[in-house]
Amino acid sequence: MNPLKKLAGQTVIYGVSTIVGRLLNYLLVPIYTSVFREGEYGIVTDFYAYVAFFNVLYLFGLETTFFRLANKPSADRKLVYSQIQTLVILNAFVITGLLVIFASPIVETLSYPGQEVYIYILASVMMIDAIVAIPFARLRLEGKAKRFAITKIINILIVILLNLFFIVWCPKLAAGGYSGFLLTFYDENIGVGYVFIANLIANALYLLLMADLLFKTKPSIQVKSLKPIFTYATPIMFLGLAGVTNEMLSRAMLKYRLPNGFYEGMTSLDALGVFGACYKLSVFMVLAIQAFKYAAEPFFFKGADNKESPALFAMVMNGFIVFAALLLLAVVANLDFIAGIFLRSDVYLKALPTVPWLLLGGLFLGVYYNLSVWFKLTDRTIYGAYISGAGAVLTIVFNWLFIPAYGYMASAVITSVIYFLMSAASYLIGQKFYKVPYQVGRGLAYIVMIFGVAITLYYHQFEDGLLNFIFQNAVVLIVLLLILKIEKVNISKLIRKRS
Repeated sequence: MNPLKKLAGQTVIYGVSTIVGRLLNYLLVPIYTSVFREGEYGIVTDFYAYVAFFNVLYLFGLETTFFRLANKPSADRKLVYSQIQTLVILNAFVITGLLVIFASPIVETLSYPGQEVYIYILASVMMIDAIVAIPFARLRLEGKAKRFAITKIINILIVILLNLFFIVWCPKLAAGGYSGFLLTFYDENIGVGYVFIANLIANALYLLLMADLLFKTKPSIQVKSLKPIFTYATPIMFLGLAGVTNEMLSRAMLKYRLPNGFYEGMTSLDALGVFGACYKLSVFMVLAIQAFKYAAEPFFFKGADNKESPALFAMVMNGFIVFAALLLLAVVANLDFIAGIFLRSDVYLKALPTVPWLLLGGLFLGVYYNLSVWFKLTDRTIYGAYISGAGAVLTIVFNWLFIPAYGYMASAVITSVIYFLMSAASYLIGQKFYKVPYQVGRGLAYIVMIFGVAITLYYHQFEDGLLNFIFQNAVVLIVLLLILKIEKVNISKLIRKRS
């Protein structure tokens, strides 16, 4: 089968499940922003920033390691799966135990004294996520995209129903004087904690849905194989930590570096909630990258020894940039409309100018992910750790310096700048070890041109809403047609070559 058609087909399946799942999940944002005050929603943003860090520690780079080892010609895939899964489970239990033991000092440090229950719940959520991560990776490796997609969507639907039950329906029942069976599961004092509880219950169902992959595999550890596993995995883990730092720490630092009163009528925690809500509007780029990653990771590793792979990877990169840049333009052109749906309180609209920059940052993150193929295929993952680590350091330094003066706008711009620098470094170094004929000039031209159009549209709008909607989307259509005309020759060549 045409490898690009297969990649595109699986990306669509993963994309549908990811987009449907995330969009359903993001329907909760209007509920959160209408029910919780900015400070309360800031608690959710704050904790999930740290959850992102711990998710990397829980997996320890072993998911990517699984793909690498399982695709080696001499690999015993069942043994590789068994060993990696055993290591992940052991690691998950150790980290969960430590989080439970040190829950009190953790919540004290985070300024949430007496809320140890948040740590217990989130540690359990992360443990289950880690335990099912390798089974999900196995489904991707075996091309079972439909089962992967259905299982993910079921999880999201349960999260949504539980959020509706605890956050919307139960308070209304209680306010209406109902005191029956349903309210035995409800305590109004838990409040925002039900966001975490809903995730835990939904994740617990994963253990049933993935039972055949979880419980029919015997634990296995071969001491002699641990060194190559951890030699490859450890830099991937540090790469992941650095990536999360770039993505999440800007939000966490707002709580500590933004002076109270910087935004009129808001505390630093309020501002964190506002920025966190607008950050979620960059979900469309996140979804595109996630769907692409699900399909591309096994695709890249399977093509490791193919002489035509570098040219193929260049085509994939060009296609990704075109799609992601057009997606950025479409979202920015309709940003007011989208924000009106998801952000139900006007106070959350204050951070809306950050969204174009967050989308641009997501685009460069996708580019960096494409470029990372060189150090994953040549077993030089340490370089990825160096590049991402440098990006993390710069993220911390720049946010520390500029948040007090420019607020959350600084965090948004810094995100895009750091991911661009990381992409540039990865390209320059990678060409020395694994040469790929990327169309750098064309890719940069697309990004600069389309982002320039997007920013122009955002800051120059008609007062008439309908006229503005028609004009902005007409511009999007014109740019789309222009890009398709430019890419027509490449598309024709690709079809003739690969069909």
